[in-house]
Amino acid sequence: MKVFWRQGYDRTSVSDLTSAMGIERPTLYSTFGSKEELFAAALVRYEQGPSSYLEAALNLPTSREVAEALLRGAARLHTEAHGPAGCLTVQGAVVGGEAAGGPIGRLAVARNDAESRVRARMERAVEEGDLKDDADPKSLAAFIRTFTYGMSVRAASGASREELDAIVDQALRSWPS
Repeated sequence: MKVFWRQGYDRTSVSDLTSAMGIERPTLYSTFGSKEELFAAALVRYEQGPSSYLEAALNLPTSREVAEALLRGAARLHTEAHGPAGCLTVQGAVVGGEAAGGPIGRLAVARNDAESRVRARMERAVEEGDLKDDADPKSLAAFIRTFTYGMSVRAASGASREELDAIVDQALRSWPS
């Protein structure tokens, strides 16, 4: 997972993967089938591990708490000392470019799915009266996700957790009351 995260799919060789996992090529192929299938498994692991803050955030009681948890979770993930800077789904696309399908396309699907889930949560916030009726759940979800992607790029460029938290503070000042 970390090799793909750091290098992107296209720049990661099977030798890079076998070296990182301490296995031989035949073991990689017999266990995962292909580099692409290993990438799919790594993406699932990423979503269930480092990126799992998304699920917890979506269950918070108010839209502002959801937004803050998503942004602070992203800041924490992007600057985690044990992992590569940034976000696997963003960094993988930046270093590998976008493709209509295949492994890089999976990253777009993952990003779009996350945004859809945030949008659904913002729609629920409108229905529950937490956000005003004129709030735009689609734009709010796009704002949060676009903001997290930008933080990923900033982290990959060396921004610290403190810098990202200050940016989150600024963004939350614009959250609709």
